[in-house]
Amino acid sequence: MTFKEYLVSVKAMPIKRKSRGRSKGQKGRSGYVQCSMCGELVPRDKAKKATRRISLVDPVLARELRQKGAYLPARFDTKYYCISCAVHLGLVKVRAKEARKSRSRR
Repeated sequence: MTFKEYLVSVKAMPIKRKSRGRSKGQKGRSGYVQCSMCGELVPRDKAKKATRRISLVDPVLARELRQKGAYLPARFDTKYYCISCAVHLGLVKVRAKEARKSRSRR
């Protein structure tokens, strides 16, 4: 059996997702980010990004200051997670094949 015949006889691996789990489109290679939970290097377009607002003031004091009409600054904390950590944290749900086709977030 020649190599060409072998390639024809071997079936290709099934593709689970049209995008192969990436959001890069036709951009080529993307940079890497480190998972905030396990430290794995993940392509930036594949990683799940979680941004949350962190107040710099104690919550009890912040409530009193807001009642007085004060403006309270806050900073944004951005973390990137690999897919397995995102599933573990509940940021991403495991969905059935038909549910994966819809773009809605349930």
